[in-house]
Amino acid sequence: MTVTRSAITGVGGYLPPTIVTNDDLSKFVDTSDAWITERTGIRSRRRAAPDLMTSDLAVEAAKQALARAGRTAGDIDLIIVATTTPDLTFPATATIVQDKLGAPICIAFDVQAVCSGFVYALAVADNFVARGVSRCALVIGAETMTRLMDWDDRGTCVLFGDGAGAVVLEPLEGRGDSTDRGILGFSLRADGSKKDLLFVDGGPSSTGTVGKLRMLGNQVFKHAVVNISEAVVSAARAADVSLEDVDWFIPHQANQRILDGVAKRLGIPEDRVISTVAEHANTSAASIPLALAAGVEDGRVKAGHLLLMEAMGGGLTWGAVVARL
Repeated sequence: MTVTRSAITGVGGYLPPTIVTNDDLSKFVDTSDAWITERTGIRSRRRAAPDLMTSDLAVEAAKQALARAGRTAGDIDLIIVATTTPDLTFPATATIVQDKLGAPICIAFDVQAVCSGFVYALAVADNFVARGVSRCALVIGAETMTRLMDWDDRGTCVLFGDGAGAVVLEPLEGRGDSTDRGILGFSLRADGSKKDLLFVDGGPSSTGTVGKLRMLGNQVFKHAVVNISEAVVSAARAADVSLEDVDWFIPHQANQRILDGVAKRLGIPEDRVISTVAEHANTSAASIPLALAAGVEDGRVKAGHLLLMEAMGGGLTWGAVVARL
């Protein structure tokens, strides 16, 4: 049986040039490099300059992904931007990216699932590409999370950074089994009753302000390891693959302890986990595509490799995607 899959044909990432180390933070936050590193594994993060918007980061990542796919902005017929830090309340950041790239009139919208945004966006894009609506989709995770920080809250402000990652999705014919290239299966979840564990205390219809990020870290950690593991198993089942077949586990880069906890629970060896949290910190929806881009760039992730990507974010939302590159 022949089926159409949504194949990742290009990957790109962009990090703003300003590096903020733990020692830099300790100069104005009551913290230390040892405290942050021990609890999170984070050593540094990137911070966008005031004149850099989320759309600017997204455009740079998109350009790299398009170049690696052998495509141009003129080929794009769908843009989905996963972000919780849009340039404006409206229009969608995806439409701003469309304009800045010089892409033609097409479908463009944002997905808001916080740290799970890229996983959600991939699943949404798959429904366009695999069903013949889109021939060249651009899926981007882009964030300026440092704009949401309360710099007096050392429990949260040390965790986040800015960046963007992107992939190009194109239709590819396959045999309908797990040897195909493309997105093979996914699993998405949400539980709004847990919204108070991770949220921003502002919004247009509540306070009329942007607000600051608030988190109950211990509770988030507890839910992350259990919930993500369940979603991963479900996605692998949907893709008809075993976890032993996975070449690379590419998790949301929230905290090294969560990465280690999920990998251990699932029996995934450490040498098959791509971790960029030490240098990138938590870039929310950008973290998975940034980690994927890092793996492609350094040669670890190659065409034909089976990838398992997962995330959990505010909402709570969580999910996993299995894809063969």
